[in-house]
Amino acid sequence: MQKVNISDDIFWVGVNDRRTELFENMWPIPQGVCYNSYIINDEKVAIVDTVEVSAVDEYLDKLEQIIGDDRTVDYLIINHMEPDHSGAVRSIRQKYPNVAIVGNKKTFEMLEKFYGISDNLHLVEDGDELELGSHKLKFYMTPMLHWPETMMTYDQKDKILFSGDAFGSFGTLDGGVFDDELNMSFYDDEIRRYYSNIVGKFAKFVQKALQKLSTLEVKVIAATHGPIWREGIKSIIDRYDRWSRYQTEEGVVIVYGTMYGNTEQMADVIGRELAENGIKNIHIFDSSKTNASYIISQIYKYKGVILGSCAYNNDMFPNMESLIRKIENGGIQDHMLGVFGSFAWSGGGVKRLNEFAENIKWEIISDSVEQKGGMHDMSYDRCVSMARNMAKRLKETFA
Repeated sequence: MQKVNISDDIFWVGVNDRRTELFENMWPIPQGVCYNSYIINDEKVAIVDTVEVSAVDEYLDKLEQIIGDDRTVDYLIINHMEPDHSGAVRSIRQKYPNVAIVGNKKTFEMLEKFYGISDNLHLVEDGDELELGSHKLKFYMTPMLHWPETMMTYDQKDKILFSGDAFGSFGTLDGGVFDDELNMSFYDDEIRRYYSNIVGKFAKFVQKALQKLSTLEVKVIAATHGPIWREGIKSIIDRYDRWSRYQTEEGVVIVYGTMYGNTEQMADVIGRELAENGIKNIHIFDSSKTNASYIISQIYKYKGVILGSCAYNNDMFPNMESLIRKIENGGIQDHMLGVFGSFAWSGGGVKRLNEFAENIKWEIISDSVEQKGGMHDMSYDRCVSMARNMAKRLKETFA
Protein backbone atom coordinates (compact mmCIF):
# COMPACT_ATOMS: atom_id res chain seq x y z
CA MET A 1 0.00 0.00 0.00
CA GLN A 2 1.17 3.53 -0.74
CA LYS A 3 1.84 5.76 2.23
CA VAL A 4 0.16 9.19 2.26
CA ASN A 5 2.24 11.65 4.25
CA ILE A 6 0.66 14.76 5.70
CA SER A 7 4.02 15.67 7.23
CA ASP A 8 7.23 13.73 7.82
CA ASP A 9 5.73 11.49 10.46
CA ILE A 10 1.96 12.04 10.23
CA PHE A 11 0.02 9.88 7.79
CA TRP A 12 -3.48 9.56 6.34
CA VAL A 13 -4.78 6.03 6.87
CA GLY A 14 -8.34 6.52 5.66
CA VAL A 15 -10.51 4.28 3.50
CA ASN A 16 -13.02 4.86 0.73
CA ASP A 17 -16.59 3.53 0.79
CA ARG A 18 -18.11 3.19 -2.69
CA ARG A 19 -20.75 0.63 -1.71
CA THR A 20 -22.95 2.41 0.82
CA GLU A 21 -25.90 4.09 -0.88
CA LEU A 22 -27.27 6.17 2.01
CA PHE A 23 -25.08 7.99 4.51
CA GLU A 24 -26.61 7.61 7.99
CA ASN A 25 -29.21 5.55 6.10
CA MET A 26 -30.74 8.85 4.95
CA TRP A 27 -28.59 10.88 2.59
CA PRO A 28 -27.71 9.62 -0.92
CA ILE A 29 -23.99 9.36 -1.63
CA PRO A 30 -23.78 8.43 -5.32
CA GLN A 31 -20.05 9.30 -5.29
CA GLY A 32 -19.46 7.45 -2.02
CA VAL A 33 -17.78 8.75 1.10
CA CYS A 34 -14.36 8.42 2.73
CA TYR A 35 -13.57 7.76 6.36
CA ASN A 36 -10.38 9.57 7.30
CA SER A 37 -8.10 8.41 10.08
CA TYR A 38 -4.61 9.62 10.92
CA ILE A 39 -1.53 8.22 12.65
CA ILE A 40 1.30 10.14 14.27
CA ASN A 41 4.46 8.01 14.28
CA ASP A 42 6.57 9.70 16.96
CA GLU A 43 8.35 8.39 20.08
CA LYS A 44 4.82 7.60 21.13
CA VAL A 45 2.38 6.49 18.43
CA ALA A 46 -1.07 8.05 18.33
CA ILE A 47 -4.07 7.34 16.10
CA VAL A 48 -6.57 10.15 15.58
CA ASP A 49 -10.04 8.66 14.99
CA THR A 50 -10.65 5.34 13.22
CA VAL A 51 -12.92 4.14 10.41
CA GLU A 52 -16.22 2.36 9.83
CA VAL A 53 -16.11 -1.24 11.00
CA SER A 54 -16.67 -2.78 7.55
CA ALA A 55 -13.24 -1.52 6.44
CA VAL A 56 -11.32 -2.61 9.52
CA ASP A 57 -9.06 -5.20 7.85
CA GLU A 58 -7.80 -2.75 5.23
CA TYR A 59 -7.41 -0.16 7.96
CA LEU A 60 -5.31 -2.35 10.27
CA ASP A 61 -3.06 -3.28 7.35
CA LYS A 62 -2.41 0.41 6.69
CA LEU A 63 -1.53 1.05 10.32
CA GLU A 64 0.90 -1.85 10.45
CA GLN A 65 2.56 -0.78 7.20
CA ILE A 66 3.43 2.58 8.77
CA ILE A 67 4.57 1.58 12.26
CA GLY A 68 5.68 -1.97 11.50
CA ASP A 69 4.84 -5.11 13.42
CA ASP A 70 7.42 -4.44 16.14
CA ARG A 71 5.81 -1.28 17.50
CA THR A 72 2.57 -0.66 19.31
CA VAL A 73 0.02 2.14 19.38
CA ASP A 74 0.22 4.16 22.58
CA TYR A 75 -2.83 6.41 22.19
CA LEU A 76 -6.11 6.33 20.32
CA ILE A 77 -7.62 9.81 20.22
CA ILE A 78 -11.38 9.90 19.67
CA ASN A 79 -12.53 13.30 18.46
CA HIS A 80 -15.98 11.97 17.63
CA MET A 81 -17.78 8.83 18.80
CA GLU A 82 -20.11 8.34 15.84
CA PRO A 83 -19.63 4.73 14.67
CA ASP A 84 -18.29 5.65 11.23
CA HIS A 85 -15.27 7.07 13.10
CA SER A 86 -15.12 4.86 16.19
CA GLY A 87 -16.09 1.60 14.48
CA ALA A 88 -12.57 0.12 14.68
CA VAL A 89 -12.03 0.84 18.39
CA ARG A 90 -12.50 -2.77 19.49
CA SER A 91 -10.20 -4.02 16.73
CA ILE A 92 -7.53 -1.51 17.75
CA ARG A 93 -7.84 -2.71 21.35
CA GLN A 94 -7.48 -6.34 20.25
CA LYS A 95 -4.39 -5.66 18.15
CA TYR A 96 -2.82 -3.17 20.58
CA PRO A 97 -4.15 -4.17 24.01
CA ASN A 98 -2.20 -1.53 25.94
CA VAL A 99 -3.46 1.42 23.91
CA ALA A 100 -4.82 4.28 26.02
CA ILE A 101 -7.99 5.87 24.68
CA VAL A 102 -7.95 9.67 24.77
CA GLY A 103 -11.21 11.57 25.05
CA ASN A 104 -13.36 13.74 27.24
CA LYS A 105 -15.92 12.80 29.84
CA LYS A 106 -18.78 12.57 27.35
CA THR A 107 -16.61 10.53 25.00
CA PHE A 108 -16.10 7.93 27.68
CA GLU A 109 -19.78 7.77 28.58
CA MET A 110 -20.54 6.90 24.96
CA LEU A 111 -17.55 4.57 24.65
CA GLU A 112 -18.88 2.42 27.45
CA LYS A 113 -22.41 2.37 26.02
CA PHE A 114 -21.30 1.62 22.44
CA TYR A 115 -18.43 -0.80 23.02
CA GLY A 116 -18.36 -1.72 26.71
CA ILE A 117 -14.90 -0.16 27.16
CA SER A 118 -14.23 1.59 30.46
CA ASP A 119 -10.54 0.95 31.23
CA ASN A 120 -7.19 2.47 30.26
CA LEU A 121 -8.73 5.86 29.52
CA HIS A 122 -6.83 9.16 29.28
CA LEU A 123 -9.21 12.00 30.14
CA VAL A 124 -8.64 15.41 28.55
CA GLU A 125 -10.36 18.73 29.05
CA ASP A 126 -10.37 21.94 27.04
CA GLY A 127 -6.80 23.15 26.52
CA ASP A 128 -5.07 20.01 27.82
CA GLU A 129 -1.93 18.81 26.05
CA LEU A 130 -0.37 15.44 25.27
CA GLU A 131 3.31 14.98 24.40
CA LEU A 132 4.28 12.25 21.93
CA GLY A 133 7.94 13.23 21.53
CA SER A 134 8.59 15.96 19.00
CA HIS A 135 4.84 16.43 18.63
CA LYS A 136 2.70 18.05 21.28
CA LEU A 137 -1.07 17.83 20.86
CA LYS A 138 -3.58 20.28 22.28
CA PHE A 139 -7.28 19.53 22.67
CA TYR A 140 -10.18 21.87 22.04
CA MET A 141 -13.71 20.99 23.10
CA THR A 142 -16.16 21.77 20.27
CA PRO A 143 -19.45 20.31 21.51
CA MET A 144 -22.36 19.86 19.09
CA LEU A 145 -20.19 19.71 15.99
CA HIS A 146 -22.22 17.70 15.66
CA TRP A 147 -22.52 15.48 18.77
CA PRO A 148 -22.16 16.52 22.44
CA GLU A 149 -18.71 14.93 22.86
CA THR A 150 -16.99 16.29 19.77
CA MET A 151 -13.56 17.84 20.14
CA MET A 152 -10.63 18.77 17.90
CA THR A 153 -6.96 17.90 18.21
CA TYR A 154 -4.24 20.37 17.20
CA ASP A 155 -0.66 19.31 16.48
CA GLN A 156 1.45 22.24 17.60
CA LYS A 157 4.56 21.14 15.68
CA ASP A 158 3.17 20.80 12.16
CA LYS A 159 0.15 23.10 12.71
CA ILE A 160 -2.37 20.40 11.77
CA LEU A 161 -5.95 20.64 13.02
CA PHE A 162 -7.68 17.27 13.25
CA SER A 163 -11.21 18.62 13.05
CA GLY A 164 -13.51 15.60 13.29
CA ASP A 165 -16.64 15.94 11.17
CA ALA A 166 -16.26 19.71 10.83
CA PHE A 167 -15.02 20.88 7.41
CA GLY A 168 -15.91 17.51 5.88
CA SER A 169 -17.57 16.45 2.64
CA PHE A 170 -19.37 13.62 0.94
CA GLY A 171 -17.47 11.88 -1.87
CA THR A 172 -14.57 9.42 -2.00
CA LEU A 173 -10.96 10.44 -2.48
CA ASP A 174 -10.22 9.03 -5.91
CA GLY A 175 -6.44 9.19 -6.02
CA GLY A 176 -6.07 12.71 -4.69
CA VAL A 177 -6.25 13.14 -0.94
CA PHE A 178 -5.41 16.84 -0.52
CA ASP A 179 -7.58 19.66 -1.83
CA ASP A 180 -4.82 20.89 -4.14
CA GLU A 181 -4.64 17.45 -5.77
CA LEU A 182 -8.34 17.36 -6.63
CA ASN A 183 -10.78 19.00 -9.01
CA MET A 184 -12.78 20.72 -6.30
CA SER A 185 -15.74 21.61 -8.53
CA PHE A 186 -17.48 18.37 -7.48
CA TYR A 187 -16.66 18.78 -3.81
CA ASP A 188 -17.89 22.39 -3.68
CA ASP A 189 -21.53 21.25 -3.83
CA GLU A 190 -20.95 18.17 -1.70
CA ILE A 191 -19.25 20.21 1.05
CA ARG A 192 -22.34 22.41 1.28
CA ARG A 193 -24.71 19.42 1.14
CA TYR A 194 -22.70 17.78 3.92
CA TYR A 195 -22.67 20.92 6.07
CA SER A 196 -26.34 21.78 5.56
CA ASN A 197 -27.63 18.30 6.41
CA ILE A 198 -25.11 17.08 8.99
CA VAL A 199 -23.73 20.14 10.79
CA GLY A 200 -26.03 23.03 9.88
CA LYS A 201 -28.54 22.59 12.70
CA PHE A 202 -25.83 23.56 15.18
CA ALA A 203 -24.88 26.91 13.64
CA LYS A 204 -24.37 28.72 16.94
CA PHE A 205 -21.89 26.05 18.02
CA VAL A 206 -20.06 26.43 14.70
CA GLN A 207 -19.64 30.11 15.47
CA LYS A 208 -18.34 29.33 18.97
CA ALA A 209 -15.84 26.83 17.59
CA LEU A 210 -14.62 29.22 14.90
CA GLN A 211 -14.05 31.88 17.53
CA LYS A 212 -12.21 29.44 19.81
CA LEU A 213 -9.91 28.29 17.01
CA SER A 214 -9.38 31.71 15.43
CA THR A 215 -6.01 32.34 17.08
CA LEU A 216 -4.44 29.08 15.87
CA GLU A 217 -1.96 28.96 13.03
CA VAL A 218 -3.36 26.19 10.85
CA LYS A 219 -1.42 24.81 7.89
CA VAL A 220 -3.55 21.69 7.39
CA ILE A 221 -7.14 20.81 8.30
CA ALA A 222 -7.58 17.05 8.51
CA ALA A 223 -11.28 16.24 8.73
CA THR A 224 -12.83 12.79 9.07
CA HIS A 225 -14.63 12.99 5.69
CA GLY A 226 -13.57 14.51 2.40
CA PRO A 227 -10.34 16.18 1.28
CA ILE A 228 -7.51 17.19 3.58
CA TRP A 229 -7.24 20.97 3.37
CA ARG A 230 -3.88 22.64 2.86
CA GLU A 231 -4.45 25.17 0.05
CA GLY A 232 -8.07 26.17 0.63
CA ILE A 233 -8.05 26.53 4.43
CA LYS A 234 -9.27 30.12 4.37
CA SER A 235 -11.97 29.18 1.85
CA ILE A 236 -13.48 26.35 3.91
CA ILE A 237 -13.37 28.37 7.14
CA ASP A 238 -15.03 31.31 5.39
CA ARG A 239 -17.77 29.03 4.08
CA TYR A 240 -18.49 27.66 7.54
CA ASP A 241 -18.59 31.18 8.91
CA ARG A 242 -20.96 32.33 6.17
CA TRP A 243 -23.26 29.32 6.33
CA SER A 244 -23.45 29.37 10.14
CA ARG A 245 -24.57 33.00 9.94
CA TYR A 246 -27.12 32.03 7.24
CA GLN A 247 -25.60 34.30 4.63
CA THR A 248 -27.12 33.53 1.24
CA GLU A 249 -27.03 34.57 -2.42
CA GLU A 250 -29.67 36.06 -4.67
CA GLY A 251 -31.79 33.21 -5.98
CA VAL A 252 -34.90 31.14 -5.39
CA VAL A 253 -35.50 27.47 -4.58
CA ILE A 254 -38.98 26.30 -5.63
CA VAL A 255 -40.13 22.91 -4.36
CA TYR A 256 -43.48 21.30 -5.03
CA GLY A 257 -45.44 18.12 -4.40
CA THR A 258 -47.90 17.11 -7.09
CA MET A 259 -49.86 14.08 -8.26
CA TYR A 260 -51.33 15.18 -11.59
CA GLY A 261 -49.31 18.25 -12.52
CA ASN A 262 -51.49 21.16 -11.41
CA THR A 263 -49.16 22.26 -8.62
CA GLU A 264 -46.17 21.76 -10.89
CA GLN A 265 -47.78 24.10 -13.42
CA MET A 266 -48.00 26.77 -10.73
CA ALA A 267 -44.29 26.28 -9.96
CA ASP A 268 -43.42 26.79 -13.61
CA VAL A 269 -45.44 30.02 -13.79
CA ILE A 270 -43.66 31.33 -10.70
CA GLY A 271 -40.28 30.33 -12.05
CA ARG A 272 -40.86 32.03 -15.40
CA GLU A 273 -42.02 35.26 -13.79
CA LEU A 274 -38.98 35.29 -11.50
CA ALA A 275 -36.76 35.05 -14.57
CA GLU A 276 -38.62 37.85 -16.32
CA ASN A 277 -37.97 39.97 -13.26
CA GLY A 278 -34.22 39.46 -13.35
CA ILE A 279 -33.66 36.46 -11.07
CA LYS A 280 -31.16 34.12 -12.69
CA ASN A 281 -30.56 31.55 -9.97
CA ILE A 282 -33.82 29.58 -9.99
CA HIS A 283 -33.97 25.91 -9.02
CA ILE A 284 -37.26 23.98 -9.25
CA PHE A 285 -37.50 20.59 -7.53
CA ASP A 286 -40.13 17.85 -7.50
CA SER A 287 -40.13 16.63 -3.90
CA SER A 288 -40.97 13.11 -5.07
CA LYS A 289 -37.84 12.84 -7.22
CA THR A 290 -35.14 14.88 -5.49
CA ASN A 291 -33.81 13.82 -2.11
CA ALA A 292 -34.26 16.43 0.59
CA SER A 293 -30.50 16.69 1.15
CA TYR A 294 -30.00 18.29 -2.27
CA ILE A 295 -32.93 20.66 -1.72
CA ILE A 296 -31.74 21.73 1.72
CA SER A 297 -28.27 22.32 0.33
CA GLN A 298 -29.70 24.75 -2.24
CA ILE A 299 -31.79 26.46 0.44
CA TYR A 300 -28.54 27.15 2.30
CA LYS A 301 -27.23 28.81 -0.84
CA TYR A 302 -30.19 30.97 -1.91
CA LYS A 303 -32.30 33.47 -0.02
CA GLY A 304 -35.69 32.84 -1.61
CA VAL A 305 -37.77 29.72 -0.94
CA ILE A 306 -41.19 29.03 -2.50
CA LEU A 307 -42.98 25.84 -1.44
CA GLY A 308 -46.04 24.28 -3.04
CA SER A 309 -48.19 21.26 -2.26
CA CYS A 310 -51.28 19.62 -3.58
CA ALA A 311 -53.79 18.23 -1.10
CA TYR A 312 -53.53 14.58 -0.15
CA ASN A 313 -56.22 12.98 2.04
CA ASN A 314 -57.12 16.37 3.56
CA ASP A 315 -53.47 17.06 4.31
CA MET A 316 -50.20 17.92 2.66
CA PHE A 317 -48.54 15.79 -0.01
CA PRO A 318 -46.42 13.31 2.03
CA ASN A 319 -43.06 14.08 0.42
CA MET A 320 -43.54 17.80 1.05
CA GLU A 321 -44.49 17.03 4.63
CA SER A 322 -41.24 15.13 5.04
CA LEU A 323 -39.25 17.99 3.53
CA ILE A 324 -40.67 20.72 5.75
CA ARG A 325 -40.09 18.59 8.84
CA LYS A 326 -36.43 18.33 7.89
CA ILE A 327 -36.25 22.09 7.32
CA GLU A 328 -37.89 22.77 10.69
CA ASN A 329 -35.64 20.27 12.44
CA GLY A 330 -32.58 21.85 10.85
CA GLY A 331 -33.42 25.25 12.33
CA ILE A 332 -32.65 27.08 9.08
CA GLN A 333 -33.04 30.85 9.52
CA ASP A 334 -33.30 34.13 7.65
CA HIS A 335 -34.99 33.32 4.33
CA MET A 336 -37.85 34.74 2.28
CA LEU A 337 -40.84 32.47 1.79
CA GLY A 338 -43.79 32.04 -0.52
CA VAL A 339 -46.48 29.32 -0.38
CA PHE A 340 -48.75 27.90 -3.07
CA GLY A 341 -50.71 24.77 -3.93
CA SER A 342 -53.82 23.15 -5.36
CA PHE A 343 -56.60 20.76 -4.45
CA ALA A 344 -59.43 18.86 -6.13
CA TRP A 345 -62.20 18.41 -3.58
CA SER A 346 -60.76 19.31 -0.17
CA GLY A 347 -57.71 21.33 0.80
CA GLY A 348 -54.96 20.67 3.30
CA GLY A 349 -51.62 21.18 1.57
CA VAL A 350 -51.57 24.96 1.62
CA LYS A 351 -53.05 25.04 5.12
CA ARG A 352 -50.16 22.96 6.42
CA LEU A 353 -47.62 25.07 4.53
CA ASN A 354 -49.10 28.21 6.09
CA GLU A 355 -48.63 26.61 9.51
CA PHE A 356 -45.03 25.89 8.57
CA ALA A 357 -44.60 29.52 7.50
CA GLU A 358 -45.87 30.70 10.87
CA ASN A 359 -43.53 28.36 12.76
CA ILE A 360 -40.38 28.97 10.73
CA LYS A 361 -40.50 32.78 11.18
CA TRP A 362 -39.07 33.57 7.75
CA GLU A 363 -40.09 36.71 5.91
CA ILE A 364 -43.39 36.09 4.07
CA ILE A 365 -43.29 37.85 0.70
CA SER A 366 -47.01 37.51 -0.21
CA ASP A 367 -50.25 35.81 0.71
CA SER A 368 -50.36 32.11 -0.11
CA VAL A 369 -51.90 31.04 -3.44
CA GLU A 370 -54.30 28.09 -3.56
CA GLN A 371 -56.25 26.94 -6.57
CA LYS A 372 -59.01 24.39 -7.05
CA GLY A 373 -58.32 22.11 -9.97
CA GLY A 374 -56.18 23.34 -12.82
CA MET A 375 -54.69 26.73 -13.60
CA HIS A 376 -57.16 29.59 -14.13
CA ASP A 377 -56.79 33.33 -14.56
CA MET A 378 -57.05 34.24 -10.89
CA SER A 379 -54.48 31.70 -9.66
CA TYR A 380 -52.20 32.55 -12.58
CA ASP A 381 -52.26 36.24 -11.69
CA ARG A 382 -51.62 35.50 -8.02
CA CYS A 383 -48.64 33.24 -8.88
CA VAL A 384 -47.25 36.04 -11.04
CA SER A 385 -47.74 38.51 -8.21
CA MET A 386 -45.95 36.22 -5.74
CA ALA A 387 -43.00 35.88 -8.09
CA ARG A 388 -42.80 39.63 -8.62
CA ASN A 389 -42.87 40.27 -4.88
CA MET A 390 -40.08 37.75 -4.32
CA ALA A 391 -37.96 39.23 -7.10
CA LYS A 392 -38.48 42.74 -5.75
CA ARG A 393 -37.47 41.83 -2.22
CA LEU A 394 -34.41 39.92 -3.42
CA LYS A 395 -33.28 42.83 -5.57
CA GLU A 396 -33.71 45.19 -2.62
CA THR A 397 -31.76 42.88 -0.34
CA PHE A 398 -28.84 42.28 -2.68
CA ALA A 399 -28.67 45.77 -4.18
